[in-house]
Amino acid sequence: MNTTPKLDSAMTKLLDEKQYFNLPKVGDLVKGTIIAAEKNEIHIDLSGMATGIVRGRECYGESEEYKNLQPGDEVEATVLDVENENGEMELSLRYAGRQKAWQIIRDYQQSGKILPVLITDANKGGLMIKVENIAGFLPVSQLSPEHYPRVPGGDKNRILEILKSYVGKKFEGKILDIDEKDEKLIVSEKTAWEETQHDVISQHKVGDVIEGTVTAITDFGVFVEFGKLEGLIHISEIAWQRIDDPNDFVKVGQKIKAEIIGIENSKIFLSMKKLATDPWHGIEKKYKIGDKAKGTVIKANPFGLFVEIAKDIQGLAHISQLSSKPNTNIEEIAKAGDVLDFYIVSMDPKNHRLGLSLMKPKEGKVVEKAEAKSEVITETKSEETSADEAEPKKRGRKKKEETAEAETTVEEKTEEVKEEPKTETAE
Repeated sequence: MNTTPKLDSAMTKLLDEKQYFNLPKVGDLVKGTIIAAEKNEIHIDLSGMATGIVRGRECYGESEEYKNLQPGDEVEATVLDVENENGEMELSLRYAGRQKAWQIIRDYQQSGKILPVLITDANKGGLMIKVENIAGFLPVSQLSPEHYPRVPGGDKNRILEILKSYVGKKFEGKILDIDEKDEKLIVSEKTAWEETQHDVISQHKVGDVIEGTVTAITDFGVFVEFGKLEGLIHISEIAWQRIDDPNDFVKVGQKIKAEIIGIENSKIFLSMKKLATDPWHGIEKKYKIGDKAKGTVIKANPFGLFVEIAKDIQGLAHISQLSSKPNTNIEEIAKAGDVLDFYIVSMDPKNHRLGLSLMKPKEGKVVEKAEAKSEVITETKSEETSADEAEPKKRGRKKKEETAEAETTVEEKTEEVKEEPKTETAE
């Protein structure tokens, strides 16, 4: 009977498991236990199969786990050479750390999980970041509403100043795009924010009235924070009257109430004017076509005068309705602040349109012409005019009248385009 004890060694284990056929090759990731660790040299036992050494800059890995290594710690290293001049396997912790970091990033992308993002620097286009010590980029367009730099007029220097203030902070983000070969990593904070806000947003619906705080004012509207959400009140939804500057109606930090009028994914649209009584309601009972009313000129444009005839009731006196003389100079007729007598020549309460004239309309046909020619613009300067808003011309009109109407419409549409609000830009 053979009583020789079975040799229990690492080599026996390798032979039993036939791992001697699977010796590591250059580029492979191997696991081992640290035997000795000095500042620029680390010796690693690779499960008795071989001894590895990590030297110089290869001692400093990209991953946090390679800091402050001690004998007995288990580590992963990348094979640089299967045998060096001393018969040891040449290894790298730096390269292994980078491999591991990219693997973690790929796992985040595949799982769709939210990951921590460290802000390291900023330029006018966005933020330089690090994820698992891998450098990447977070574009301005991918910032959450909380961090997006809303700057009136899109001042690029002010935008950069805000972005620089984020350096050193940690945001939450989701992977948008990666390419390990080209060392490309793009992250979105907005996508992560939308995901976390989904449940909160679902608790609200169109028609709800919210109370919030004004956080920013731009040329095109007002941003309001309520709870953990933020909504936009477009300039056309602040008040019923014409608005040139939202700052005339609200201030940053002011508490306001608004109604939710739209929800699109993570975007919430609000209205202040929906909570106020429409001043145009019942106007047809107060005014009639041909009535004379005192009006205050609010603004003079090359195409006519914007006039207020009652509180929040504004109309347009088109240039063709200011004088019977050709080539009328608006500045010679009226300026902002002037109070004049106007005749009402057209009225559309539903669309808040009022046509005015300094000339007394004649009976029948002349009044009808004035109605067709006075396209009234009483909404905000950001309102767009759709093609179906133009009244169809009546077949019985003379060719000259049709031409005049067409020219009037072109002039008005041109001026509406000029009045479009500037939108902020953040490169």
